[in-house]
Amino acid sequence: MRKICVVTATRAEYGLLKCLLEDIQNDSELELQIISTGTHLSPEFGLTHQQILNDGFDVNKKIEILLSSDTPIGVSKSMGLAQISFAEAFDELQPDIIVVLGDRYELIPIVSTANIARIPVAHLSGGELTEGAIDELIRHAITKLSQLHFTAMDEYTQRVIQMGELPERVFTVGEVGLDNLLRMQLMTREEFEAAIEHPLKNKNILFTYHPETTQNIDEVKSDFTKILQGLEQLDETLIIFTKANADVGGRLINKMIDEYVNTHSENAISFTSLGQLRYLSALQYVDAVVGNSSSGIVEAPSFKVATVNIGNRQKGRVRAESIIDIDVNAEQLVSSINTINTPEFKATLKKIVNPYGQGNSSRQVIDILKHTDLNCLKKKPFYDISRKK
Repeated sequence: MRKICVVTATRAEYGLLKCLLEDIQNDSELELQIISTGTHLSPEFGLTHQQILNDGFDVNKKIEILLSSDTPIGVSKSMGLAQISFAEAFDELQPDIIVVLGDRYELIPIVSTANIARIPVAHLSGGELTEGAIDELIRHAITKLSQLHFTAMDEYTQRVIQMGELPERVFTVGEVGLDNLLRMQLMTREEFEAAIEHPLKNKNILFTYHPETTQNIDEVKSDFTKILQGLEQLDETLIIFTKANADVGGRLINKMIDEYVNTHSENAISFTSLGQLRYLSALQYVDAVVGNSSSGIVEAPSFKVATVNIGNRQKGRVRAESIIDIDVNAEQLVSSINTINTPEFKATLKKIVNPYGQGNSSRQVIDILKHTDLNCLKKKPFYDISRKK
């Protein structure tokens, strides 16, 4: 059987991969290998490795790489640790192909190690733009270190080809995370309130904000202070915080969230991780997704719920009309929340079509993984567009 090794390092990435993992596991011609790493293994970030086990998956390897520091030095040392540890893991597991998703910094040493071991890499969600984060550089670097590509839309496919990837190795399949919407039995309002141990209000927002990794720590603190000042002006609104990731500045943001919730306990609650079921269930009942998470761009439009996207982290991504982009500014934040509650904007939401697809992407990925000649992937010619014209 063909051994497919899927690497997951964060709660958000795992949520997007879950249906693909199920389909690989249930395919009699494939053997699923899972490596759990990064924030999955950190109690500080919710120990979300346990969620993988609770969902019925066996984890072949747990690889600790996260140091108790989110400084540039700490992040770089984590990347070095990943390079060493994954070399040993790949040698032990002997996978036929590695599957990774997205643009996290820890993927760079992982896919580099796979290349040195001559194991092909399949990359999901390449070709996208996030100009306000260092992820922008990392995503394109992962593309160049991968041999097989699965993108969310034709625009992203063309961008991957533009980087010299062979067109016959780039496949437009939609966003695999949207498969969850077709398969999950989401919570009722009462079940969701019980799960978060707090009643919803007449107005509710789901808030996730990650550091803009092009900034220094002082800029991160200044920006998040302005955002909290805006949130403080919202009347009769429950703010459901999900905490930041392990990027540089993430721990600072989480500390500021804790301090805010402690002084606004009637109107604010926080979670290190909601998990995929509670998170997607929340999208049914909130008035808006606020912050700078990609979920506000990719998943929220499928629920016809508004997104207030703050700052530049997601700059460049294709957007539905349900998304309002604002600067890091308290007044703009309050104004945008008022806008989404107007009858005119709510009428617009009813007509929203998600440009990232409607699901059913995982099976397309599976079929390609099963039938691709993996030996051919070990040689990677550069596709020169200028010479093809």
